[in-house]
Amino acid sequence: MNLFEEGFKFNPSVLVEWLITGGVEILLLIIGFAIVKPLGTKAIEKSIQKMSEQRKLTESRSKTIEKLAVNIFSYALIFIFIVMILGALNINIAPLIAGAGIVGLAIGFGAQGIVSDIVTGFFLLLERQIEVGDYVTAGGYDGVVEEVGIRTTQIRSFDGTLNFVPNRNIVGVANHSRGNMRALVDIGIGYDENIDEAISVLQKVADRFQEDERFKDGPNVLGVQSLGSSDVVIRVLGKTENMEQWGVERDLRKAMKEALDEANIEIPYPHQVYVTKNESE
Repeated sequence: MNLFEEGFKFNPSVLVEWLITGGVEILLLIIGFAIVKPLGTKAIEKSIQKMSEQRKLTESRSKTIEKLAVNIFSYALIFIFIVMILGALNINIAPLIAGAGIVGLAIGFGAQGIVSDIVTGFFLLLERQIEVGDYVTAGGYDGVVEEVGIRTTQIRSFDGTLNFVPNRNIVGVANHSRGNMRALVDIGIGYDENIDEAISVLQKVADRFQEDERFKDGPNVLGVQSLGSSDVVIRVLGKTENMEQWGVERDLRKAMKEALDEANIEIPYPHQVYVTKNESE
């Protein structure tokens, strides 16, 4: 279909014909895309959920596979949609595909980073190094994994920042969500205080927390950890469920501070001493 006659004169009749045929086809493609995408996403989510129940996959593993499958489906659907739009515009895609091969060869060296992203992402998933919901340190970022894609991994920092990390930048992964976490509290007492009495007071607090469901082991008072410039540091250690260690540590510090105050055991804090020199006349 040619919108211009010989001599580059505009042909309005051809335009009207194209709007009636091609325009309607493009509109139908857009409507179909808007319908198929959410339906396909829902179908994938239900399929992954059913598979997870059958194979007894963890929730984090199920979420990781689900997000990856949705990403692949979206990319494939967009590609098909673009090809069909070009067909509706009567554009021969065969030369485009051939040209894309030549251009792809030309930019192949520049696309090494993308290939590296995809390969690294594949092994991250295959080896289960990270999953959605894990607390990790990777690619220079610290936070909770929200999505593992074929090219990037999304990590949400604790200040709310969402970091998009190219998979090739994830050289090593520190996964803090595998197994029980460690709750560690160091608390200092004055050098003039009775260490055995302080340990006894702290152990009573630790014994109360052993009934806390967040604890999997302990907590227990280990003893004197270090001798500071103005205090004797006593360490308390226990194992908790994933992501519960920070809340437990806060509760432990509060309870131990109150217990030491009741026992009249001093927790040192900085003092300032002012010396005034009086010059005799």
